[in-house]
Amino acid sequence: MSSDNKLLPKRIILVRHGESEGNLDTGAYTTTPDHKIQLTESGLLQAREAGARLHSLLSSSNPSSPEWRVYFYVSPYDRTRSTLREIGRSFSRRRVIGVREECRIREQDFGNFQVKELMRATKKVRERFGRFFYRFPEGESAADVYDRVSSFLESLWRDIDMNRLHMNPTHDLNFVIVSHGLTSRVFLMKWFKWTVEQFEALNNPGNSEIRVMELGQGGDYSLAIHHTEEELVKWGLSPEMIADQKWRVNAPKGEWKEDCKWYFGDFFDHMADSDQESETEATEEDKLNLLTNSEDNNEEELCNGQCC
Repeated sequence: MSSDNKLLPKRIILVRHGESEGNLDTGAYTTTPDHKIQLTESGLLQAREAGARLHSLLSSSNPSSPEWRVYFYVSPYDRTRSTLREIGRSFSRRRVIGVREECRIREQDFGNFQVKELMRATKKVRERFGRFFYRFPEGESAADVYDRVSSFLESLWRDIDMNRLHMNPTHDLNFVIVSHGLTSRVFLMKWFKWTVEQFEALNNPGNSEIRVMELGQGGDYSLAIHHTEEELVKWGLSPEMIADQKWRVNAPKGEWKEDCKWYFGDFFDHMADSDQESETEATEEDKLNLLTNSEDNNEEELCNGQCC
């Protein structure tokens, strides 16, 4: 790996909170504010198991470099804070650089207290309207979440560029973001420049599920280093998206994959391969237009001469 990548996080890991009371019974939202929804006993156990999996991943992936560290970002909701608290049981103090509560990675705002029957009907309307752009009454759309996640990513990169974490370059740095299902999907959408159509095909991660973006040899991040193709298919990634993830494993830092379908094909499907071909096509089109205009003019003259 090049020296330019030394201070980049080795991994950026997204973790959804454990099972919550709202996951079991949506009626909980009618009396409890969303940010106060608690984990169930099963959710607490899921979070502890996620911590064990994370520790195993970070400690066993590179035995030749045992000096790794982790920095946590967490949504301010009670269920994500509790998830992080249980995850932390698997880590010693020397491994954790720090933790930051980050409001911009909170859950999508669905409104205030949620009436169960009304919310069920509202979500049906969202399916017809489109999951990304539909804004809940008194709440947010996924597009709104995208905007604040974009702002969070700018801050994250400033932390890295300015070395605010005072990272020792000989240590593997890992970011763990403990957040919510939709927020995690929006994060990946923003990072990998996925389209709205691609986002709407994605499946929500399970409770305490871990999704790992790992730094490749060329300096780009990919989901295909830690995860199998079968996992990516299960998440809802298309064949083109999976091919892009595989390409990123060894892609040089900053390089653009121009043959990805969603970069050009959806907009420029009739584009010529060269300037010469483009000029030839334009000339032929001009000739066709001139011929058509000439025929129209002749027809108009005949009509004016009352021959029509």
